[in-house]
Amino acid sequence: MKSHSVLNMSLLPGLLFASAVATAAPVKIALVETLSGPQAATGLTYRSAVRYAVDRINADGGWHGQPLELLEYDNQGGPAGAADKLKAAISDGARIVVQGASSAIGGQITEDVRKWDLRNPGRELIYLNVGAEAQSLTGDKCQFYHFRVAGNAPMRVKALVAGMKQGNALGSRVYSINQNYSWGQDMEHAIVDAAASGGYTVVEKTLHDVGKIQDFSPYVNKIAAAKADTVMTGNWGSDLLLLMKAAKAAGLKARFGTVYLDQPGNIANAGDIALGDYVAQTFNPEAGGEAGAAFVQDYQSKMGHAPTFIEPQTVFGMLLVGEALKQVPAGEKLDVRKLALALEKASVETPMGTLSMRADDHQALLPLAVSVVSRDAKYKADGTDLGFKPVKRFTAQEAAVPAQSTCKMQRPS
Repeated sequence: MKSHSVLNMSLLPGLLFASAVATAAPVKIALVETLSGPQAATGLTYRSAVRYAVDRINADGGWHGQPLELLEYDNQGGPAGAADKLKAAISDGARIVVQGASSAIGGQITEDVRKWDLRNPGRELIYLNVGAEAQSLTGDKCQFYHFRVAGNAPMRVKALVAGMKQGNALGSRVYSINQNYSWGQDMEHAIVDAAASGGYTVVEKTLHDVGKIQDFSPYVNKIAAAKADTVMTGNWGSDLLLLMKAAKAAGLKARFGTVYLDQPGNIANAGDIALGDYVAQTFNPEAGGEAGAAFVQDYQSKMGHAPTFIEPQTVFGMLLVGEALKQVPAGEKLDVRKLALALEKASVETPMGTLSMRADDHQALLPLAVSVVSRDAKYKADGTDLGFKPVKRFTAQEAAVPAQSTCKMQRPS
Protein backbone atom coordinates (compact mmCIF):
# COMPACT_ATOMS: atom_id res chain seq x y z
CA MET A 1 0.00 0.00 0.00
CA LYS A 2 2.81 2.38 0.91
CA SER A 3 4.63 1.82 -2.39
CA HIS A 4 1.32 2.37 -4.19
CA SER A 5 0.89 5.76 -2.47
CA VAL A 6 4.44 6.78 -3.32
CA LEU A 7 3.82 5.84 -6.95
CA ASN A 8 0.68 7.99 -7.04
CA MET A 9 2.54 10.96 -5.55
CA SER A 10 5.34 10.60 -8.10
CA LEU A 11 2.79 10.73 -10.90
CA LEU A 12 1.01 13.78 -9.52
CA PRO A 13 3.18 16.51 -11.17
CA GLY A 14 2.81 14.80 -14.56
CA LEU A 15 -0.93 14.44 -14.08
CA LEU A 16 -1.24 18.08 -13.12
CA PHE A 17 0.77 19.09 -16.22
CA ALA A 18 -1.37 16.88 -18.45
CA SER A 19 -4.48 18.42 -16.93
CA ALA A 20 -3.16 21.94 -17.53
CA VAL A 21 -2.37 21.10 -21.15
CA ALA A 22 -5.77 19.50 -21.61
CA THR A 23 -7.55 22.64 -20.41
CA ALA A 24 -5.30 25.07 -22.30
CA ALA A 25 -6.85 26.96 -25.18
CA PRO A 26 -5.87 25.33 -28.49
CA VAL A 27 -3.42 27.20 -30.73
CA LYS A 28 -5.57 28.23 -33.66
CA ILE A 29 -3.99 28.90 -37.03
CA ALA A 30 -6.10 30.72 -39.62
CA LEU A 31 -5.47 30.19 -43.32
CA VAL A 32 -6.86 33.29 -45.07
CA GLU A 33 -6.41 32.36 -48.71
CA THR A 34 -7.97 32.59 -52.18
CA LEU A 35 -10.09 29.45 -52.28
CA SER A 36 -12.52 30.49 -55.05
CA GLY A 37 -12.39 32.49 -58.28
CA PRO A 38 -9.83 32.60 -61.13
CA GLN A 39 -6.77 32.38 -58.83
CA ALA A 40 -8.20 29.63 -56.62
CA ALA A 41 -5.79 27.00 -57.94
CA THR A 42 -2.93 28.79 -56.20
CA GLY A 43 -4.84 29.29 -52.95
CA LEU A 44 -5.90 25.65 -52.84
CA THR A 45 -2.25 24.65 -53.28
CA TYR A 46 -1.34 26.74 -50.22
CA ARG A 47 -4.17 25.05 -48.32
CA SER A 48 -2.84 21.60 -49.17
CA ALA A 49 0.63 22.50 -47.89
CA VAL A 50 -0.65 24.09 -44.67
CA ARG A 51 -2.84 21.07 -43.90
CA TYR A 52 0.11 18.73 -44.39
CA ALA A 53 2.39 20.86 -42.20
CA VAL A 54 -0.14 21.20 -39.36
CA ASP A 55 -0.57 17.43 -39.34
CA ARG A 56 3.22 17.00 -39.13
CA ILE A 57 3.55 19.51 -36.30
CA ASN A 58 0.74 17.79 -34.39
CA ALA A 59 2.31 14.38 -34.96
CA ASP A 60 5.49 15.85 -33.44
CA GLY A 61 3.60 16.92 -30.31
CA GLY A 62 2.04 20.22 -31.34
CA TRP A 63 2.61 22.84 -28.67
CA HIS A 64 3.82 20.81 -25.68
CA GLY A 65 1.22 18.14 -26.35
CA GLN A 66 -1.54 20.54 -27.35
CA PRO A 67 -2.49 20.02 -31.03
CA LEU A 68 -2.77 22.98 -33.36
CA GLU A 69 -6.20 23.70 -34.82
CA LEU A 70 -6.47 24.88 -38.42
CA LEU A 71 -9.22 27.30 -39.45
CA GLU A 72 -9.79 28.10 -43.13
CA TYR A 73 -11.24 31.28 -44.67
CA ASP A 74 -11.79 32.20 -48.33
CA ASN A 75 -10.58 35.77 -48.97
CA GLN A 76 -12.18 35.62 -52.45
CA GLY A 77 -9.04 36.88 -54.12
CA GLY A 78 -8.99 40.47 -52.88
CA PRO A 79 -7.78 42.73 -50.04
CA ALA A 80 -11.32 43.64 -48.95
CA GLY A 81 -12.28 40.00 -48.58
CA ALA A 82 -9.05 39.31 -46.71
CA ALA A 83 -9.75 42.14 -44.26
CA ASP A 84 -13.21 40.77 -43.52
CA LYS A 85 -11.99 37.20 -43.09
CA LEU A 86 -9.14 38.32 -40.85
CA LYS A 87 -11.71 39.89 -38.52
CA ALA A 88 -13.62 36.60 -38.50
CA ALA A 89 -10.42 34.66 -37.76
CA ILE A 90 -9.58 36.94 -34.82
CA SER A 91 -13.13 36.56 -33.51
CA ASP A 92 -12.73 32.79 -33.76
CA GLY A 93 -9.59 32.91 -31.62
CA ALA A 94 -6.80 32.62 -34.20
CA ARG A 95 -3.29 33.53 -32.99
CA ILE A 96 -1.42 32.92 -36.25
CA VAL A 97 -2.70 33.90 -39.70
CA VAL A 98 -1.20 32.29 -42.82
CA GLN A 99 -1.46 33.70 -46.37
CA GLY A 100 0.61 33.64 -49.52
CA ALA A 101 -1.23 34.21 -52.81
CA SER A 102 -0.91 37.89 -53.81
CA SER A 103 1.26 40.57 -52.30
CA ALA A 104 -1.68 42.99 -52.56
CA ILE A 105 -3.57 40.80 -50.12
CA GLY A 106 -0.43 40.36 -48.03
CA GLY A 107 -0.11 44.12 -47.74
CA GLN A 108 -3.67 44.38 -46.44
CA ILE A 109 -3.17 41.59 -43.91
CA THR A 110 0.14 42.84 -42.51
CA GLU A 111 -1.28 46.33 -41.97
CA ASP A 112 -4.44 44.97 -40.32
CA VAL A 113 -2.36 42.71 -38.09
CA ARG A 114 -0.10 45.62 -37.14
CA LYS A 115 -3.04 47.78 -36.13
CA TRP A 116 -4.70 44.97 -34.20
CA ASP A 117 -1.54 44.20 -32.26
CA LEU A 118 -1.01 47.85 -31.33
CA ARG A 119 -4.56 48.14 -30.02
CA ASN A 120 -4.71 44.77 -28.27
CA PRO A 121 -1.58 44.17 -26.17
CA GLY A 122 -1.58 40.65 -24.79
CA ARG A 123 -3.80 39.43 -27.65
CA GLU A 124 -1.27 39.78 -30.47
CA LEU A 125 -1.49 37.98 -33.78
CA ILE A 126 1.36 36.74 -36.02
CA TYR A 127 1.16 36.96 -39.81
CA LEU A 128 3.10 34.08 -41.37
CA ASN A 129 3.67 35.10 -44.98
CA VAL A 130 4.25 31.97 -47.05
CA GLY A 131 4.28 33.50 -50.52
CA ALA A 132 3.62 37.25 -50.80
CA GLU A 133 7.07 38.32 -52.00
CA ALA A 134 6.70 42.09 -52.53
CA GLN A 135 9.72 44.03 -51.27
CA SER A 136 7.59 46.48 -49.30
CA LEU A 137 6.49 43.75 -46.88
CA THR A 138 10.03 43.53 -45.51
CA GLY A 139 10.82 47.13 -46.42
CA ASP A 140 8.77 50.18 -45.48
CA LYS A 141 5.87 47.96 -44.32
CA CYS A 142 8.02 45.65 -42.18
CA GLN A 143 6.66 45.06 -38.69
CA PHE A 144 7.54 42.83 -35.76
CA TYR A 145 4.67 40.35 -36.12
CA HIS A 146 5.13 39.73 -39.85
CA PHE A 147 7.42 36.86 -40.90
CA ARG A 148 8.07 35.96 -44.53
CA VAL A 149 9.15 32.38 -45.20
CA ALA A 150 9.28 32.84 -48.99
CA GLY A 151 11.78 34.63 -51.19
CA ASN A 152 11.60 38.05 -52.84
CA ALA A 153 12.23 39.47 -56.30
CA PRO A 154 15.93 40.40 -55.90
CA MET A 155 16.71 36.95 -54.45
CA ARG A 156 14.89 35.15 -57.25
CA VAL A 157 16.35 37.25 -60.06
CA LYS A 158 19.87 37.11 -58.61
CA ALA A 159 19.73 33.31 -58.60
CA LEU A 160 18.01 33.09 -61.98
CA VAL A 161 20.54 35.31 -63.73
CA ALA A 162 23.49 33.43 -62.19
CA GLY A 163 22.05 30.05 -63.11
CA MET A 164 21.14 30.97 -66.67
CA LYS A 165 24.45 32.72 -67.21
CA GLN A 166 26.31 29.63 -66.00
CA GLY A 167 24.37 27.55 -68.51
CA ASN A 168 25.05 30.02 -71.36
CA ALA A 169 21.28 30.39 -71.63
CA LEU A 170 20.71 34.04 -70.77
CA GLY A 171 21.46 35.81 -74.04
CA SER A 172 21.98 39.54 -74.43
CA ARG A 173 18.39 40.73 -75.05
CA VAL A 174 15.84 40.35 -72.24
CA TYR A 175 12.14 41.20 -72.32
CA SER A 176 10.54 41.90 -68.92
CA ILE A 177 6.82 41.13 -68.60
CA ASN A 178 5.12 41.22 -65.20
CA GLN A 179 1.84 41.81 -63.41
CA ASN A 180 1.11 45.44 -62.61
CA TYR A 181 1.16 45.47 -58.82
CA SER A 182 3.80 45.50 -56.11
CA TRP A 183 5.27 42.05 -56.83
CA GLY A 184 5.41 42.51 -60.60
CA GLN A 185 6.89 45.98 -60.23
CA ASP A 186 9.55 44.56 -57.90
CA MET A 187 10.38 41.90 -60.48
CA GLU A 188 10.74 44.52 -63.21
CA HIS A 189 13.09 46.57 -61.03
CA ALA A 190 15.13 43.50 -60.12
CA ILE A 191 15.43 42.45 -63.78
CA VAL A 192 16.67 45.93 -64.72
CA ASP A 193 19.05 46.10 -61.74
CA ALA A 194 20.62 42.74 -62.64
CA ALA A 195 21.30 43.70 -66.27
CA ALA A 196 24.89 44.80 -65.66
CA SER A 197 25.91 41.66 -63.75
CA GLY A 198 24.00 39.49 -66.21
CA GLY A 199 25.51 41.15 -69.26
CA TYR A 200 22.17 41.80 -70.97
CA THR A 201 20.02 44.70 -72.15
CA VAL A 202 16.35 44.98 -71.21
CA VAL A 203 14.88 45.57 -74.68
CA GLU A 204 11.35 46.27 -73.42
CA LYS A 205 9.29 46.24 -70.23
CA THR A 206 5.58 45.41 -69.90
CA LEU A 207 3.30 45.58 -66.87
CA HIS A 208 -0.22 44.22 -67.35
CA ASP A 209 -3.41 43.86 -65.32
CA VAL A 210 -3.54 40.98 -62.86
CA GLY A 211 -5.87 38.08 -63.66
CA LYS A 212 -7.79 39.97 -66.36
CA ILE A 213 -5.92 39.13 -69.58
CA GLN A 214 -7.54 36.23 -71.41
CA ASP A 215 -5.41 36.39 -74.56
CA PHE A 216 -1.67 37.04 -74.26
CA SER A 217 -1.00 36.73 -77.99
CA PRO A 218 -0.54 40.53 -78.47
CA TYR A 219 2.14 40.45 -75.77
CA VAL A 220 3.82 37.44 -77.34
CA ASN A 221 3.85 39.30 -80.68
CA LYS A 222 5.63 42.23 -78.96
CA ILE A 223 8.19 39.85 -77.48
CA ALA A 224 8.87 38.36 -80.91
CA ALA A 225 9.13 41.81 -82.51
CA ALA A 226 11.68 42.88 -79.86
CA LYS A 227 13.89 39.95 -80.88
CA ALA A 228 14.30 38.95 -77.24
CA ASP A 229 16.60 36.06 -76.40
CA THR A 230 15.00 35.65 -72.97
CA VAL A 231 11.66 36.54 -71.41
CA MET A 232 11.91 37.18 -67.67
CA THR A 233 8.67 37.11 -65.72
CA GLY A 234 7.38 36.83 -62.18
CA ASN A 235 3.88 35.98 -63.42
CA TRP A 236 1.91 33.37 -61.51
CA GLY A 237 -1.58 31.85 -61.58
CA SER A 238 -3.66 32.16 -64.74
CA ASP A 239 -1.41 34.97 -66.00
CA LEU A 240 1.53 32.60 -66.35
CA LEU A 241 -0.57 29.72 -67.63
CA LEU A 242 -2.11 31.84 -70.39
CA LEU A 243 1.21 33.48 -71.27
CA MET A 244 2.80 30.06 -71.74
CA LYS A 245 -0.21 28.90 -73.78
CA ALA A 246 0.07 31.91 -76.09
CA ALA A 247 3.83 31.38 -76.45
CA LYS A 248 3.20 27.78 -77.47
CA ALA A 249 0.53 28.76 -80.01
CA ALA A 250 2.82 31.35 -81.59
CA GLY A 251 5.87 29.11 -81.64
CA LEU A 252 7.87 31.71 -79.73
CA LYS A 253 11.58 30.92 -79.81
CA ALA A 254 12.62 33.09 -76.85
CA ARG A 255 13.68 31.28 -73.68
CA PHE A 256 11.72 31.93 -70.46
CA GLY A 257 13.39 32.77 -67.14
CA THR A 258 10.70 32.44 -64.48
CA VAL A 259 9.88 32.23 -60.82
CA TYR A 260 6.75 30.07 -60.96
CA LEU A 261 7.17 27.84 -64.01
CA ASP A 262 6.80 24.85 -61.68
CA GLN A 263 3.16 25.77 -61.04
CA PRO A 264 1.02 22.74 -61.97
CA GLY A 265 -0.28 22.98 -65.52
CA ASN A 266 2.41 25.20 -66.98
CA ILE A 267 4.51 22.43 -68.50
CA ALA A 268 1.41 20.67 -69.83
CA ASN A 269 0.30 23.93 -71.44
CA ALA A 270 3.66 24.78 -72.95
CA GLY A 271 4.73 21.30 -74.02
CA ASP A 272 8.02 21.04 -75.89
CA ILE A 273 8.29 24.81 -76.22
CA ALA A 274 9.19 24.86 -72.50
CA LEU A 275 12.33 22.80 -73.14
CA GLY A 276 15.30 24.89 -72.07
CA ASP A 277 13.22 27.32 -69.99
CA TYR A 278 14.45 28.15 -66.48
CA VAL A 279 12.93 28.60 -63.04
CA ALA A 280 14.30 29.84 -59.71
CA GLN A 281 12.80 27.46 -57.14
CA THR A 282 12.68 27.20 -53.37
CA PHE A 283 12.67 23.41 -53.75
CA ASN A 284 13.76 20.88 -56.32
CA PRO A 285 13.41 17.24 -55.23
CA GLU A 286 16.31 16.07 -57.37
CA ALA A 287 18.55 18.74 -55.85
CA GLY A 288 17.37 17.60 -52.40
CA GLY A 289 18.79 14.10 -52.86
CA GLU A 290 17.56 11.32 -50.56
CA ALA A 291 15.92 13.79 -48.17
CA GLY A 292 14.11 15.39 -51.11
CA ALA A 293 12.87 12.01 -52.31
CA ALA A 294 11.64 11.10 -48.82
CA PHE A 295 9.74 14.40 -48.51
CA VAL A 296 8.11 13.91 -51.92
CA GLN A 297 7.08 10.37 -51.04
CA ASP A 298 5.59 11.34 -47.68
CA TYR A 299 3.75 14.37 -49.06
CA GLN A 300 2.34 12.36 -51.95
CA SER A 301 1.15 9.61 -49.62
CA LYS A 302 -0.66 12.15 -47.43
CA MET A 303 -1.96 14.69 -49.97
CA GLY A 304 -2.38 12.59 -53.12
CA HIS A 305 0.14 14.51 -55.24
CA ALA A 306 3.82 15.42 -55.19
CA PRO A 307 4.76 18.78 -53.62
CA THR A 308 5.58 21.46 -56.15
CA PHE A 309 5.34 25.19 -56.82
CA ILE A 310 4.83 27.00 -53.48
CA GLU A 311 3.95 23.90 -51.43
CA PRO A 312 7.48 23.05 -50.18
CA GLN A 313 8.30 26.58 -48.98
CA THR A 314 4.94 26.69 -47.19
CA VAL A 315 5.59 23.38 -45.47
CA PHE A 316 9.11 24.37 -44.42
CA GLY A 317 7.91 27.75 -43.15
CA MET A 318 5.18 26.13 -41.09
CA LEU A 319 7.71 23.66 -39.66
CA LEU A 320 9.82 26.66 -38.64
CA VAL A 321 6.81 27.78 -36.57
CA GLY A 322 6.66 24.29 -35.10
CA GLU A 323 10.28 24.56 -33.99
CA ALA A 324 9.66 28.01 -32.48
CA LEU A 325 6.63 26.74 -30.57
CA LYS A 326 8.87 24.29 -28.74
CA GLN A 327 10.70 27.26 -27.21
CA VAL A 328 7.52 28.91 -25.87
CA PRO A 329 6.58 27.61 -22.40
CA ALA A 330 3.28 25.78 -22.06
CA GLY A 331 0.43 27.70 -20.48
CA GLU A 332 -3.28 28.35 -20.61
CA LYS A 333 -2.80 30.35 -23.79
CA LEU A 334 0.01 30.92 -26.27
CA ASP A 335 2.22 33.95 -25.61
CA VAL A 336 2.46 35.29 -29.17
CA ARG A 337 5.16 37.82 -28.29
CA LYS A 338 7.39 34.98 -27.02
CA LEU A 339 6.58 32.99 -30.16
CA ALA A 340 7.68 35.92 -32.35
CA LEU A 341 10.95 36.22 -30.43
CA ALA A 342 11.49 32.46 -30.77
CA LEU A 343 10.81 32.63 -34.52
CA GLU A 344 13.63 35.14 -34.90
CA LYS A 345 16.06 32.52 -33.59
CA ALA A 346 14.50 29.38 -35.06
CA SER A 347 15.91 27.27 -37.87
CA VAL A 348 14.86 24.07 -39.57
CA GLU A 349 16.75 21.64 -41.77
CA THR A 350 15.06 21.08 -45.13
CA PRO A 351 16.12 18.82 -48.01
CA MET A 352 17.56 21.95 -49.63
CA GLY A 353 19.52 23.08 -46.57
CA THR A 354 18.99 25.29 -43.52
CA LEU A 355 16.01 27.66 -43.36
CA SER A 356 16.21 30.41 -40.74
CA MET A 357 14.75 33.85 -40.02
CA ARG A 358 16.65 37.14 -40.23
CA ALA A 359 15.73 39.22 -37.18
CA ASP A 360 16.47 42.56 -38.88
CA ASP A 361 13.51 42.44 -41.27
CA HIS A 362 11.86 39.04 -40.71
CA GLN A 363 12.86 37.83 -44.16
CA ALA A 364 13.61 34.13 -44.24
CA LEU A 365 17.07 33.05 -45.32
CA LEU A 366 16.36 30.06 -47.50
CA PRO A 367 18.19 27.97 -50.09
CA LEU A 368 17.27 28.23 -53.77
CA ALA A 369 17.78 26.12 -56.87
CA VAL A 370 17.80 27.15 -60.52
CA SER A 371 16.45 24.44 -62.79
CA VAL A 372 15.92 23.95 -66.51
CA VAL A 373 13.05 22.13 -68.21
CA SER A 374 14.52 18.89 -69.53
CA ARG A 375 13.61 15.33 -70.42
CA ASP A 376 16.59 14.26 -68.30
CA ALA A 377 14.95 15.45 -65.07
CA LYS A 378 14.39 12.68 -62.53
CA TYR A 379 10.96 13.98 -61.52
CA LYS A 380 8.45 14.67 -64.29
CA ALA A 381 5.83 17.43 -64.31
CA ASP A 382 2.14 17.38 -65.23
CA GLY A 383 2.22 13.79 -66.42
CA THR A 384 4.59 14.70 -69.26
CA ASP A 385 8.07 13.44 -70.06
CA LEU A 386 9.48 16.83 -69.01
CA GLY A 387 10.70 17.94 -65.61
CA PHE A 388 12.98 20.41 -63.84
CA LYS A 389 16.65 19.49 -63.93
CA PRO A 390 18.67 21.37 -61.28
CA VAL A 391 21.60 23.28 -62.76
CA LYS A 392 22.74 25.35 -59.79
CA ARG A 393 22.08 25.30 -56.04
CA PHE A 394 22.42 28.25 -53.68
CA THR A 395 22.77 28.03 -49.92
CA ALA A 396 20.65 30.41 -47.88
CA GLN A 397 23.65 32.71 -47.47
CA GLU A 398 24.45 32.66 -51.20
CA ALA A 399 20.84 33.41 -52.14
CA ALA A 400 20.39 36.23 -49.61
CA VAL A 401 20.26 39.91 -50.44
CA PRO A 402 20.76 42.64 -47.81
CA ALA A 403 17.89 43.88 -45.67
CA GLN A 404 16.33 47.07 -47.00
CA SER A 405 17.21 50.34 -45.32
CA THR A 406 13.52 51.29 -45.42
CA CYS A 407 12.70 48.67 -42.77
CA LYS A 408 12.41 50.54 -39.47
CA MET A 409 11.00 47.76 -37.32
CA GLN A 410 9.44 48.80 -34.01
CA ARG A 411 10.18 46.02 -31.56
CA PRO A 412 8.18 45.46 -28.37
CA SER A 413 9.86 46.80 -25.24
